[in-house]
Amino acid sequence: MTTAKSLAITAGVAGAIALGVWAAPRIANQHEPQPVAVETEAAPAPAPEPRAAAPRVARRTAPARPAVAVDAPELHARLKPVLNRGTKMDIADDGFSSAEQFAMVAHAAKNTGVPFVVLKHRVLEEGKSLTAAIRESKPDLNAAAEARRARAAARDDISAIAG
Repeated sequence: MTTAKSLAITAGVAGAIALGVWAAPRIANQHEPQPVAVETEAAPAPAPEPRAAAPRVARRTAPARPAVAVDAPELHARLKPVLNRGTKMDIADDGFSSAEQFAMVAHAAKNTGVPFVVLKHRVLEEGKSLTAAIRESKPDLNAAAEARRARAAARDDISAIAG
């Protein structure tokens, strides 16, 4: 047997093992039995006793955040220097639910050195928090502190735009 054939067979076996390791959990999870809900009749609840109206207490609420659209030109102008040169802003802002979320991910990418598209994917597509997305990309960083830093910068941007 030649060296090339040996290498080809070894690569094939290694690939088959890797495919099996990758596919096994996905196949095994398909056949797990789903829990069945069992309904039982409950005794009727007693009628609630009438209560005296509680005195109204003024609640302290957070100041309303100014609404800025994700595709606002002012926001794009403010975030353009934060993102990599040549970034198409209409593509970068796609999928974000708020301007603050978009600005947070942009600032976190700039501050941590994690590519914007990676953080965007982990936050929007995988549903992770910004802290978890940073931690997954750069485990050696203090992800919570970086997320707080990005949130503060994003809020500053939004406040500056809204006036």
